[in-house]
Amino acid sequence: MKVGEITMTKHNQHVVPHPDGWAVKPAGGSRPSSVHETQQQAIDRGRDIARNQGTELLIHGRDGRIRERDSHGHDPCPPEDKR
Repeated sequence: MKVGEITMTKHNQHVVPHPDGWAVKPAGGSRPSSVHETQQQAIDRGRDIARNQGTELLIHGRDGRIRERDSHGHDPCPPEDKR
């Protein structure tokens, strides 16, 4: 990397409970990138961001625990297709 060169860090996206509904937050971020009335709306937006960035979407339940993961990046150990 050259001096003065700017690099954009890719962060996984998290769908988390928020006082106004559900939020999409980048990993390590203090502020949500968006807030939605329903979890499904937040999931849809978070999935779009994760696809565009080639990162992972982590969906949290109301208790704050991760309940689902959706990877959109390079997975060195992808799951086998069972079809």
